[in-house]
Amino acid sequence: MWTRLVLIVLLLTTVSRVSHAQRGNIITTLFEFLRRGQNDLNIEHVDDNVQLLNEYDFIVVGAGTAGCTLAARLAENPAWKVLLIEAGGPENMAMDIPILAHFLQLTEINWNYRTQPSDKYCLAMNNRRCNWPRGKVMGGSSVLNYMMYTRGNRRDYDRWAALGNEGWSYREVLPYFRKFEGSEVPNAERDYVGREGPVKIGYPGWRSQISAAFVQAAQEDGLKYRDYNGRIQTGVSYLQATIHNGIRWSSNRAYLYPHKGKRSNLHVKKNTLVTKVLIEPRTKTAYGVILSTGGQSYQVRARREVILSAGAINTPQLLMLSGIGPAQHLRDVGIKPIADLAVGYNLQDHIAPAVSFTANVSSIRTTDYFETSNIMKYIDGKGVFGLPGAVEAIAFWDLTQPQLEDGWPDLEMFQLAGSFDENPATLRAFGLQPDIYNTMFGNVKSDGFMIFPMILRPKSRGRVLLKSNDPFKYPLLYANYFAHPDDLDIAVRGVLKTISLIEKPAFKAINARVLERVMPGCAKVPYKSRAYWECYVRHFTFTIYHYSGTAKMGPVTD
Repeated sequence: MWTRLVLIVLLLTTVSRVSHAQRGNIITTLFEFLRRGQNDLNIEHVDDNVQLLNEYDFIVVGAGTAGCTLAARLAENPAWKVLLIEAGGPENMAMDIPILAHFLQLTEINWNYRTQPSDKYCLAMNNRRCNWPRGKVMGGSSVLNYMMYTRGNRRDYDRWAALGNEGWSYREVLPYFRKFEGSEVPNAERDYVGREGPVKIGYPGWRSQISAAFVQAAQEDGLKYRDYNGRIQTGVSYLQATIHNGIRWSSNRAYLYPHKGKRSNLHVKKNTLVTKVLIEPRTKTAYGVILSTGGQSYQVRARREVILSAGAINTPQLLMLSGIGPAQHLRDVGIKPIADLAVGYNLQDHIAPAVSFTANVSSIRTTDYFETSNIMKYIDGKGVFGLPGAVEAIAFWDLTQPQLEDGWPDLEMFQLAGSFDENPATLRAFGLQPDIYNTMFGNVKSDGFMIFPMILRPKSRGRVLLKSNDPFKYPLLYANYFAHPDDLDIAVRGVLKTISLIEKPAFKAINARVLERVMPGCAKVPYKSRAYWECYVRHFTFTIYHYSGTAKMGPVTD
């Protein structure tokens, strides 16, 4: 409760200090709020000025979703000394207001990566480059994301095990899901959910009429309402999110926050970049790292292990900078290879084109955020401030085998209550070209919402490459979306499925309609034809922030 009270006071005082003219510029107001939160509302509990030891048992690189978890679990053994290193700064309470997820991408806690230009995807984005947000903060992308909690399908894990990864079958990983889950979802399946873990999961405390229509329409289309993190994934539900009483529940908050002053064997170093893993060339064993902080470089050794949990972009970059990667590529940028491995290959991501609709019921406009009534509802963790980036509901379809109740979904769909207004947040966060943004979203007078149909099992593969041997230079990112034709097919079928939902009685009851705007660049093909939608998804190619696969796991025989 006290956390929300502090946030409410800060919100109200920010609004009172910002002029009415500025308040119309939602970005100005939000940046003022987030700036004050950065200064006044840190939730960190570990001394930033900790005296580094020369040697630790474990060095964990990256204090993100996995890194915070690993470091905290390792530090449970008081005999082990653990160093957790994070390139970003502290998490603060302002970052933990769920509705502001979208705006955090515009702050310094985002690495702000961008893919290399392409003529196959992200055509509506500036210079045909996709924006790829990544968390640069304690908690990593669990502070930057939309808090949507989805385990994945059990067949995904069973497939990993079948490829030779022992211990990764769904039966074997399920106990670990239940161990970390502190689920407050009332209808969760008992045998598949954890109630006592540190990661809080629950339903947001606000729902619009639009979300009710989405859930009902999906059932009218044949889906069942179910716990999609239970035995069967195919179905529809209101969103389960990593929130608790209206507060984002990051891995930092879940795993480090509770141990303030209790674990002297855990050292955390923020605003520190690891520039190289030290590897003994003969044995190919990592024995430490070189890190850079405050303009100085330091060497720290590891007695047991160096663990890289820096994400699908920074981990392969760091491996290659350290001599682990494709040998010829390393030589090309002036790095002596230690191990010739396919690091940086196999890059994959979930993508979704956004489809926009109008309706005759109220949705959320960003200009509503600073209405005093909405702020005061947050005292009880209710109202729009507790909604994860405006996402309300989610559904899973198996388009390939629709007759199977317990299928292997290839399409996920989620609904946002966000409406259209004249502010640059969407424009900037997605990196959209201004003329395209104005054509597709400008001057909309009615309430509305968006649905994102997401490809679940993409077959296209991209790559991460070094730009140079300078660790401070961003790597080159090749998304390679739609390289496999099946991905484009699922994307288009997802759009068509989305539009077909709007014809269901539940959506007709709120007069939901497709926002009739023709995508610039697609005007030469018949509107709403399959060719048009193929063009559309190549323009509106939005990442859902799930980059993975670039440090591929597998048996030593692979």
